[in-house]
Amino acid sequence: MDQITAILDRLLALHPREIDLSLGRMERLLDALGRPQDRLPPLVHIAGTNGKGSTTAFMRAILEAAGLKVHVYTSPHLVSFNERIRLAGRIVSDARLIEALDTCEQANAGAEITFFEVTTAAALLLFAEEPADVLLLEVGLGGRLDATNVVDAPLAATITPLSMDHERYLGETLADIAAEKAGIIKRGCPVVIAQQPDEALEVISRIAGRLGAPLQVFGQDFTAFEENGRLVYQDEEGLMDLPLPRLFGRHQIVNAAMAIASLRAAGRLPAPEAVEAGLVSVDWPGRMQPLTEGPLLDLCPPGSELWLDGGHNPGAGITIAEVMAEQEERRPRPLYLVSGMLKTKDPVGFFRPFAGLAREVACVPLTTTDAGRDPSCLAGSAREAGLAADAHGSLSDALAHVRAKAAADEVPPRILICGSLYLAGEVLARNGMKPV
Repeated sequence: MDQITAILDRLLALHPREIDLSLGRMERLLDALGRPQDRLPPLVHIAGTNGKGSTTAFMRAILEAAGLKVHVYTSPHLVSFNERIRLAGRIVSDARLIEALDTCEQANAGAEITFFEVTTAAALLLFAEEPADVLLLEVGLGGRLDATNVVDAPLAATITPLSMDHERYLGETLADIAAEKAGIIKRGCPVVIAQQPDEALEVISRIAGRLGAPLQVFGQDFTAFEENGRLVYQDEEGLMDLPLPRLFGRHQIVNAAMAIASLRAAGRLPAPEAVEAGLVSVDWPGRMQPLTEGPLLDLCPPGSELWLDGGHNPGAGITIAEVMAEQEERRPRPLYLVSGMLKTKDPVGFFRPFAGLAREVACVPLTTTDAGRDPSCLAGSAREAGLAADAHGSLSDALAHVRAKAAADEVPPRILICGSLYLAGEVLARNGMKPV
């Protein structure tokens, strides 16, 4: 066991038996650390159900293309915990991470604290110690009581599309979830939000109005669309004619627009040349990612397309199915899903948009967590959503099954591995991904 894993395991043991979302434990630890949250670079705070990671990735790429130093905090990681923390453009080194985690462990002195809280404290400590031009701070869960919500006066708050997820902690309605996400809005702080269902938009608008926070809404105050193979962004400042994003899917046009609008609201939008460079250089693994090389391709039928996405809720299911439908229109191929999911997710809601689009779902266990859904139960949920489905003991078994089933197809298949970021991490690790 390496040193980082040993420390993380010790910190995980401090986790309360029941998660009660609260800022009390976080504030106690940060006080013991000398309040690093008061010494952070200017920051943009990002919340949402879907798309917040991609939106953050676009902002980082645009800012770095302009030559700025950018700290970034995201979660969860795919292959290495270090991925969660970027210091001035580089994933945190083992040595810096160990030092920060050790400092937080000592300052916490054995008190109960959630894993996310103590690791977020370590990230804030690192961000306070090294200068940067901008910090992109992504929320972990919710917003109002999230461990990141200890910051005052961000440059801007960003809320990406909302859908049902984490209902146990955030509420049983979209209005409840919107109220939790809108908890990152601070008095007078500009707020940029994606197009939302009416009940969510009403809640966010009311909270922003109460706090005197200027609100900009996608589709009302700014927009973006594809035209002649280009991305056209428009707001009250005018039009920007830009290249299409490197990331696949129409939803990435929205995420790119959210990034541009957020940076403009924050007063940090660079020249158009940097925006262009950022859109074509952005990288965000595990989100509609085509896998074009690596050992997993050898397990697929020759000539196959292999795709990976870690989306795991009904909203993500709709978005991912739309991307697969676009690919089907451009180049028809039989679509097979290989899927694993957490017990806490809604598999029927996730799979339902694929009915009539995917041939079959091969359901697999999650190997890097004990919280995965049994493949047989997952297959039952897929069948309830209108899909043919079977359970398999491993990712390799599932791909072998697809290989056998696709042997009778006239063209090689399109295979989408989906349903969990844990599964995405396993795939990328097996396929040789090294975080950079």
